[in-house]
Amino acid sequence: MVAVQPVLLSGGSGTRLWPLSRESYPKQFLPLVGDDTMLQTTWRRVAALSSHAPIVVANEDHRFLVAEQLRVIGAPTPRIVLEPVGRNTAPAIAAAALIARADPQHQDGDPLLLVLPSDHVVRDDAAFRAAVIAAAPAAEAGALVTFGIVPQTPETGFGYIQAAAGEGVRRVLRFVEKPDAVTAQHYLDEGGYYWNSGMFLFRASRFLEELGRYRPDILAAARAACEHLDPDGEFLRLDRDAFAASPSESIDYAVMEKTDAAMVLPVDIGWNDVGSWSAL
Repeated sequence: MVAVQPVLLSGGSGTRLWPLSRESYPKQFLPLVGDDTMLQTTWRRVAALSSHAPIVVANEDHRFLVAEQLRVIGAPTPRIVLEPVGRNTAPAIAAAALIARADPQHQDGDPLLLVLPSDHVVRDDAAFRAAVIAAAPAAEAGALVTFGIVPQTPETGFGYIQAAAGEGVRRVLRFVEKPDAVTAQHYLDEGGYYWNSGMFLFRASRFLEELGRYRPDILAAARAACEHLDPDGEFLRLDRDAFAASPSESIDYAVMEKTDAAMVLPVDIGWNDVGSWSAL
């Protein structure tokens, strides 16, 4: 077993799948593929990799949905970090990393964070877990590892990651925005380009270090929000004013596109982000 701390990002509104998925009941809480909801499926996928209860970052309005959906499948009691306002993934992950570092169950105070959106489909769970295990040594050594999806089609709805040549975990050359159809076909033909999955593995300290290097304003806001946590059972409310003061920025823009510690492991795990009905 890899000693990871799962961090499940569950703050999205899922409005691209309207009317079934909507702001009050986003897609991660729906059983779009199989009997379990997407949040439940995400936890089941990672449970075999960790003895730690998940940290779930969620919208205040969805706190009881998160708690109940994990309870009914027998998940260990999660720590549910409540965002008072949405500020994208960089502040959310920063708050989760700070909370994980302060948790006494992590004896060295520096857990390996496995950061996962809770609304993605992964059809090959065994391949996913094997990928996490394969990526762990690089992450433990200080890399910020992302998982690049081996593209099957010239998809224009995803960002891409260009990787250095080689096998296994390798250096990220660049992140590229969602391409047009011609560019996407070029990426597919050339090889070495992978879909950006938004899944990450890194030590909490290393992410916070790199965030502090490139976006100290986001780190400062997350620290302030965590210094005034309002605990309520399994819920941890971030300080509203402090968190709202953070710029809204994705982890890609804030850190991954800038750091020289970014590495990617190409994977073929039956992944889809279920952004539209056609994806199902």
